[in-house]
Amino acid sequence: MRSPMKKLLLLLLASAAALAMAAGVAHAESKKTIALVTNVAADFWTIAGRGLEKAQKEHPDYNIELIVTNEGTAAGQRRELDDLLVRGVAGISISVDDAPHATEQLNKVAAKTVLITTDSDAPQSNRVAYIGTDNVAAGRQAGEEIKKALPNGGKIALFVGTMDADNARERVQGIKESIAGTKVELVDVFTDQVDFAKAKANMENVLVKYPDVALLSGLWSYETPLIYDAVKAAGKAGKVKIVGFDEDQRTLRGISDGTIESTVVQQPYEFGYLSATNIIKTLNGDKSWIPKDSKLIVPTKVISKSNVAEFTAYLKELLKK
Repeated sequence: MRSPMKKLLLLLLASAAALAMAAGVAHAESKKTIALVTNVAADFWTIAGRGLEKAQKEHPDYNIELIVTNEGTAAGQRRELDDLLVRGVAGISISVDDAPHATEQLNKVAAKTVLITTDSDAPQSNRVAYIGTDNVAAGRQAGEEIKKALPNGGKIALFVGTMDADNARERVQGIKESIAGTKVELVDVFTDQVDFAKAKANMENVLVKYPDVALLSGLWSYETPLIYDAVKAAGKAGKVKIVGFDEDQRTLRGISDGTIESTVVQQPYEFGYLSATNIIKTLNGDKSWIPKDSKLIVPTKVISKSNVAEFTAYLKELLKK
């Protein structure tokens, strides 16, 4: 049987441990949480996550999270936003999947927390600002690459998840502006609702329906690698040109082996870092970072055979744990 002194000592130790645990939980709960909500699961957002990690190191008094919307739908994003509001997060950055139908939900979020859009905007909402690409300009950039790949013109097809997203509509607009008045003919824009199987089927069907199609272009990060696979499977590598968006590893591999002409890349690392740090600035009362038009534009660049090795090395270093 234990002595009264030992019992007292054990009781004191248990109390001290409980107090320490409670203090730790209280400290964790006192931290404000910031979240970046994606529009799809893709390597693009892994890179954005590295930007969030940098912000986390600089601001240890905050919890900074990446919320990956696996199903890639507006309904999926609404569920994520509702959950974040229940949790009482201090700030949210989101790549909006369906801006025309998301405004009411976004305004509900903006009334309770600091709301920023990134990658795909919702300009009619009460978001504080948009941080990301000028997607019309990026579309024009892709259009210039298409014209370069097809100096004598030809039929092209575009592929994207949904035309409900601002970035999709704006990229298509930019491409159309760039090829206007040339011999480049857009046969159609094919959507897949972020269903990879449907996206692949779209590409295979186009290669059959339009045997003379000269170029395919994927406007979201996962589509260019699927085009790469479809063109190779059809035995048309090198015959059907490819111009894409973003920096998926297979896209870069396709540029290296000559199957893909080029890709327009954004800077998702900056999207993540700037979203988190500027939300923190706003929470601290500093809105000096917000441009007059409420759009903080991060430049894009073209990756082609000439610079793909250098860019791949940069990405490898960036993603290294």
